[in-house]
Amino acid sequence: MSTSEPELSPDVAAAKGLRTGWTTGTCASAAAKAAVTWLVTGAAPEVVEVGLPSGDRVSFPTADVDPATPHRVAIVKDAGDDPDCTDGAHVTAHVAWAEDAAEPVTLRRGDGVGLVTKPGLGLDVGGPAINPVPTRMIEAAIAEVTPRPVVCTISVPGGQQMARKTSNSRLGIEGGISILGTTGIVKPFSTASYRASVVQQVDVAAAQGSDVVVLATGSRSDDWAQAEWPDLAPVTFVEVGDFTGIALRRAAGAGIGSVRFVGMAGKIAKLAAGVMMTHFHRSKVDTELLARVAREVGANDTVVAAATATNTARHFAEVCLAEGDRAPLVRLCELAVTNCRAHTGDAIEAEVVMVDFEGVEEIARG
Repeated sequence: MSTSEPELSPDVAAAKGLRTGWTTGTCASAAAKAAVTWLVTGAAPEVVEVGLPSGDRVSFPTADVDPATPHRVAIVKDAGDDPDCTDGAHVTAHVAWAEDAAEPVTLRRGDGVGLVTKPGLGLDVGGPAINPVPTRMIEAAIAEVTPRPVVCTISVPGGQQMARKTSNSRLGIEGGISILGTTGIVKPFSTASYRASVVQQVDVAAAQGSDVVVLATGSRSDDWAQAEWPDLAPVTFVEVGDFTGIALRRAAGAGIGSVRFVGMAGKIAKLAAGVMMTHFHRSKVDTELLARVAREVGANDTVVAAATATNTARHFAEVCLAEGDRAPLVRLCELAVTNCRAHTGDAIEAEVVMVDFEGVEEIARG
C-alpha cells in the first residue's frame, strides 16, 4: 500500500479525528532513499516511498532538489495535528559512495542534528543523535536502492533553534534536534511519546551518577525547582507531566536514591490519594480526602467546608492560604511522600513541595 494517509492501527481512530503525522526518523529515511536514488540513477525522484516498522508503506514528495548540490534531498515534515516544534522541518539527506566502508551505511550528522555528549541515551557519545529505529529505517530504505556502501549525512536546517524548545540540552544533546521515532508515526498529543521522554531523562540523570532527581509537573514548577536548588545539574530536573509513577519506578530501578517532587495542589492531592497517573481525565481529586485531612489537623470549619465545595484542590488550597492555615497542605505533602516511597517499595527517599499556581512561592512541604 502506498499512500500519505494509511490506516495504520486501531489507535489512529482513537485520535478523535486528529490527523496523524510523520516522525523525523521516517522523513530522514525517505530523504535518504531519494538521495541515494539520485546517486544511482542520475535523477532525483519527485516522490519516494519507504517502509514503516509496522510493514506499511508511505510516500512523500521530495523537496530542495538543486542540481548545484547533487544527491541532497529533503522531505518536509508534516507532524499532523500534533504541536510538534519540528513540524515543517526540512529533514535532509546528502549521500556519497563510501570507500572501504565496513558497513553498508555510514551515518553522519549535519547541520541541525544533535551531537550526543553524555551517556544514558543508548547512543554513542560523540555520535549523531539518531535513535536506533530511525537508523534501521534509513539503512533499510537505502538497501532498497543499492547494496553498495554509502555515507549518508542527515541535516535539519534550523534544527538548533528547534532544539531550544526541547529537553535536548539537559540530555546532553548539543547543536540540534534528535532524529526520533519508534513507529514512524506521530500521534497527536501522544502520551506514549511523553512517557518515553520522561524515562529517557531519568536514565540520563542516572548515567551521570546523579543520586537525586527533581520531578516537576510542568514548566512553572520546573522553573521554581531550578531556582530552589541551583547546585543541582540541569540533567537532574525532569518535567514528568502526569507520569510521576513511571518516573519514580524508573529512578528506583536505576539506583537513584532520592526524589524531590514539585507540583501544585491538584497533582499533590492525587499523589496523597495514591494516584500516580495524575491526568485530570483519568482521575479526580478526592474531596473527601481533603476534608478528612483538614479535620485531622484541626482546621476550621471554613477550610473543612472548602474541601467539598468544589471539585478542585486549587480552591481548597486558596481557602487554606486565605485562612492562614497551611497545615492541611503540609499534611497532603506528607501523604504524597508516603505514597511515592511505597510506590517504589521504599527504595527511595522522597520530598514533596507544593508551590502556588504562578510557580513563584512554596506553600507547603513534606
